[in-house]
Amino acid sequence: MKCSRAETTVPQRSKQKRGWPFVALLEVQNLTVSFLRYAGGFRRQTVRVIEGIDLSIDQGEILAVIGASGAGKSLLAHALIGILPDNAKVSGTIRYLGETLDAAKLAAIRGKEIAFVPQSVACLDPLMRVGTQVRWAVRGKDPIEEQRHAFRRYRLAENVERMYPYQLSGGMARRVLLSTATVSGARLIVADEPTPGVHPDDLNEVLCRMRELADEGCAVLLITHDLESALSIADRVAVFYAGTVVETAPSADFSGDGERLRHPYSRALWRALPQNDFAPIAGTQPEPGELPAGCPFAPRCPLATSACENERPELRAVRGGTVRCIHAS
Repeated sequence: MKCSRAETTVPQRSKQKRGWPFVALLEVQNLTVSFLRYAGGFRRQTVRVIEGIDLSIDQGEILAVIGASGAGKSLLAHALIGILPDNAKVSGTIRYLGETLDAAKLAAIRGKEIAFVPQSVACLDPLMRVGTQVRWAVRGKDPIEEQRHAFRRYRLAENVERMYPYQLSGGMARRVLLSTATVSGARLIVADEPTPGVHPDDLNEVLCRMRELADEGCAVLLITHDLESALSIADRVAVFYAGTVVETAPSADFSGDGERLRHPYSRALWRALPQNDFAPIAGTQPEPGELPAGCPFAPRCPLATSACENERPELRAVRGGTVRCIHAS
């Protein structure tokens, strides 16, 4: 079975007929996350790992956040659901259905309105059978029936519900985590790298289920480094680099030679896929705390000028998307 974004995406006019709200389900404005750490002796240092994130996701939409390891994608997920460690400092605004969320409001809707699929399978309780863990997430329906339906959907055998996490393979554990999120009835699912280690047959089922949830009115924020899989179901793609979103574009813009994309890093990611040029990107992503003064991609960018090196580009709207690049037109 194939799951195609083009075949399943709900047109905007259909969303209006279903009575879905016009306001974005989730809005993030100028989100910045810093960590206080000790840099030798008693000298303290503040390291900014996420800076100036702006994004939004509508009900019925899948927004894929794409980027290399170490870009800060998982920290973005943790900030959105309010589970950052105590030494983190967060600024900016997060709104859910137009209401600004503080720590208390985030905690109140986490697991109810917002469900999280963590990257680490260690998030499962090692002392509890996995079927019981999934049933606890069910609201308003029969917990046993919903858990078993989810397990059948994700190709988990009947006996799996009686297992403990240590008895599961990595792929099985990820499907259990996905089951927990999808039975919750949440309106927003934040999925952080949900598919590594999942068998290709099961991967397709997971992706199709996410697309179906969106078509039923749920919003899905899919955080992944797998651009090819994300493009099969996503409506839009936010390209993450060195702690910020450098471009947000419709999925359809990832086509041809990438000529419709706005940022050189987005085009480089697209051309690096095996079915395209399979061309590596020269250089390495800068570490947090070692970012250049201007555009973070400037040291690797073939279009970089002195203006790119001296000033961080502002986010602006270009051809139906957004971009941080002075060369985009």
